[in-house]
Amino acid sequence: MNDYRLLIDGKLVSGAMALNVVNPATEEVVAVAPRADRAQLEQAVAAAKAAFPRWSETPVRDRGALLARLADAVEARQAEFAEILTAENGKPIAQAVHEMAAVVAAMRYYAGLDLAPRILKENASEKIIEQPMPLGVVGAISAWNVPMILLAAKIAPALLAGNTVVAKPAATTPLAALKLGELCADILPPGVINIIVDANDLGDALTRHPDVAKIAFTGSTATGRKVMESAAGTLKRLTLELGGNDAAIVLDDVNPKEIAPDLFAGATFNSGQGCVVIKRLYVHDSQYEEFCEELGRLAREAIVDDGAKPEAQIGPLQNKAHFERVKGFLEDAKQDGVIVAGGNVLKRKGYFVEPTIVRDIGDDTRLVREEQFGPILPVLRYAKVEDAIARANDTEFGLGGSVWSKDPDRAFAVASQINSGTVWINRHLNLQPDIPFRGDKQSGIGTELGHAGLEEYTQPRIINMAKQA
Repeated sequence: MNDYRLLIDGKLVSGAMALNVVNPATEEVVAVAPRADRAQLEQAVAAAKAAFPRWSETPVRDRGALLARLADAVEARQAEFAEILTAENGKPIAQAVHEMAAVVAAMRYYAGLDLAPRILKENASEKIIEQPMPLGVVGAISAWNVPMILLAAKIAPALLAGNTVVAKPAATTPLAALKLGELCADILPPGVINIIVDANDLGDALTRHPDVAKIAFTGSTATGRKVMESAAGTLKRLTLELGGNDAAIVLDDVNPKEIAPDLFAGATFNSGQGCVVIKRLYVHDSQYEEFCEELGRLAREAIVDDGAKPEAQIGPLQNKAHFERVKGFLEDAKQDGVIVAGGNVLKRKGYFVEPTIVRDIGDDTRLVREEQFGPILPVLRYAKVEDAIARANDTEFGLGGSVWSKDPDRAFAVASQINSGTVWINRHLNLQPDIPFRGDKQSGIGTELGHAGLEEYTQPRIINMAKQA
């Protein structure tokens, strides 16, 4: 791996300390990342604050042009980014390539948007205009599961809106973000974006910082509460994309053999490490046995291996601490339900867990109530769809969900009763840069993606003018 540097005020600099980055497939150190101290965090915030006046006054078309240049630069080195992403995250290389393509798509989408003032009212006596104004310095904090698309979904709208950024990738997956910093140093003015790395010890200083106007955070609901609390002292703007416990409801008119592969993929994508992967599956009594059989077969046939190998379908879990947590879910599943397939960790180096299908498990068990964030899928039976809807909604989370049926109208009627920010029909994990993504209940605050996601990085200013006679 190449040498890595922090990006502060347009310069690539060494960290005050160092941080080992471990390949979760081998448990070996893949690179040594620079680690910032509190002084370097202060330098990054100061640089962003100093760059804000000129960047905010730069015409939005010019800001978009630079963002488009950045997208082109990422695309030109997409294969390199994907290899780094697989090495630090563990995901299969095909998924890493897809993630980097999504990064490019998000940047290009926002590069093409405009932020024109809107006339709210105009008549003979008055004219009222709403101007979308940038906020200032944005702290962008991303998680380790899909680190680059989470980062792009924050920095692209933030920059297009005229804000400057201090980005803090997750401590276990900083490398691809630092590589992005190299491109930013060549393309963007100094201080417009700064990228630092910590060992989970600078988050509170960033979220409390008086010169940071907004925090955009992706992570667990528990950590999101802490971010919200620490930001409260300065009444920062917040976007929180938090945990989920997505339910998929399968109606009784489907063909199990046809849709089981999509359900399995929706549950095991990125080794189940996704806020919107399928985490609970509700199947009608009449098809329960067949679905358990089909899902079990798919789990047994799945290739679990180092993500760098082209044949790998499911990679390792991303880090040791999370690996230990998911092992606890496995043990609970063996006690609370019946294992159809999987149920074990692989006896080899790396944080590998077999894709696991669990049946005959109760709604009050830990695997069903909590977000497992691993390749373990509980399959629950229902007799009446009203019961499935009620059980799907019986959670503190509300990020995503899906309904599966051959009848679109019937599926829509069910989807309209699911309390989630997004409900898919006959698909799952379909996220597009131009479609807003939001959480309900304790799954988040605010919006990412879409034009609504861009507006999250602005402060509307009303110009209320009386016309002179």
